[in-house]
Amino acid sequence: GVGACGKLNTADEFVGAMNAQQFGENLNPNNAPICGMCVKITGPKGIVKVKIMDKCPICKFGDIDLSPAAFNVIGDEAQGRILISWEGC
Repeated sequence: GVGACGKLNTADEFVGAMNAQQFGENLNPNNAPICGMCVKITGPKGIVKVKIMDKCPICKFGDIDLSPAAFNVIGDEAQGRILISWEGC
């Protein structure tokens, strides 16, 4: 669907939603500086690079909600939540 960054994304794309605290406050979230940022995420099964295209209001600081395609690269989707580390790329 259409995320906070104003773009339409699908479950097959490598995209993520940043927690609200780190997404930042912007009068127009489509113009948030974090939109389109590349993030390299390390999880139990490997590493994936995603573009931040949405905001996750229920996520805790440090969390990133991932599309199914991206999540499946680094973890088992059946787990729902996994421990990750991430950095800009």
